[in-house]
Amino acid sequence: MKLSRKLNLSFIIAILISIATISITSTIMINNRFENYLVGEREDKFSRISSEINELFTNIDSNLEEMDVLHYALTEDINIKIVDSKNRLIYNSNRKMGMGMHGGMMNKKHNIPTGSYIEKSYPLLESNKEIGKLIIGYIDNSYLTDSALIFKGTLSKSIFLSSFITIILGVLISMYLSKNLTAPLVDIRNTAIDIRQGNLHSRSNVSTNTLEIKDLSDSINYLGDTLIKEENSRKAYASDISHELRTPLTTLKTHLEAIIDGVWEPNEEHLNILLQEVDRLSNFSDDLRDSFKSKVYKIDLNKTVFNLSEGLKDIITAFTPIYNKDNLILEYSVEDNIEMDFDPDKFNQIISNLLTNSKKYLDINGIVKVELKRDKKNIIIKIKDNGTGIKADDLPNIFDRFYRVDSSRNKGTGGSGLGLSIVKSLVEAHGGTISMYSVYGEGTEVDLVFPNK
Repeated sequence: MKLSRKLNLSFIIAILISIATISITSTIMINNRFENYLVGEREDKFSRISSEINELFTNIDSNLEEMDVLHYALTEDINIKIVDSKNRLIYNSNRKMGMGMHGGMMNKKHNIPTGSYIEKSYPLLESNKEIGKLIIGYIDNSYLTDSALIFKGTLSKSIFLSSFITIILGVLISMYLSKNLTAPLVDIRNTAIDIRQGNLHSRSNVSTNTLEIKDLSDSINYLGDTLIKEENSRKAYASDISHELRTPLTTLKTHLEAIIDGVWEPNEEHLNILLQEVDRLSNFSDDLRDSFKSKVYKIDLNKTVFNLSEGLKDIITAFTPIYNKDNLILEYSVEDNIEMDFDPDKFNQIISNLLTNSKKYLDINGIVKVELKRDKKNIIIKIKDNGTGIKADDLPNIFDRFYRVDSSRNKGTGGSGLGLSIVKSLVEAHGGTISMYSVYGEGTEVDLVFPNK
């Protein structure tokens, strides 16, 4: 069943149950309250008749005649008897009930069921002494007069008409609300189906002020954008791997064919060339493995209490001749005796990778400055150079796998493009963060921040 139909049905059922409950409850309560009011009015009337007859009966200047009693009986559709203190009958209207001013025609017209005959006695007092009794006989449902029945009928019709109008309005409103709620959901569903079927550019364009539906629409659109990025990344990833493998494989194939054709002799020099390409493939394979491992699996760390100050100085000492050979300068400022739990091999891999990466983009007489310090919260390592820098468009992707800022893919400066991705993973595995700041043409700064525990 469609959502719109379910919502309509749910709204209608809720409306019907609510209106039926309200109508029945209101009718019963109003009828009961109205009947209680009529019964009270009848009791007040009987009390008034009792007082009037008592005054006529005890007043010596008045003469209570049988016609007076009959008049009360006919007017109020009751039976009246008066007995003395010895219970002797003095007056008796002696009439058939239900035939007075509000009697038989009303009962026939409104189909009122025949009630039970009831007698109620009231004392007749003179100087607070009972001298007789007034007995009023009546039908227990005699309070249902024409006007009372008309009022009850009108009330019932009003409640029924109001309920009918409310149901119609409720159905129309439920259809409107259902349409407003389901229309954007249908659009979002269709967008999700399109994306599932491969149309990643399909987008949901719903106009709604319902926050949850708007968030759902934005989430679907974000999913589509993410899938497009992942698809592009996957294609670029496959292209990068193919590109990285093609060069060493082509070199190996060319040299092996030359040896097979007798153009080259399998001497030490030529075999070393082949060995270098094999090493290059092996290193690329290791980088690729580490890259996947860092993204999917937990990196195996052999942590120990490691003196970062001494370890960093040793790495800088090893790199200084490499820098000096190309007329480059490597400077450092290292605070002594900074220790933390760290994997020494991974520390060496992190710093070596960053120093190698910085060296590639230095001009002659270029400078790299390394700084190690700590404060109350963090241990900070900064590696800053005055090289060519990185363009602003490249910075957000600098830690992506296979990403290189040299779009020409010049092997003179490029590696596999996995180095910084692996460095980021190793830094985060030790609970740290890595950030890169650069101004194109001025230089680059890499900041490593670790918690100072």
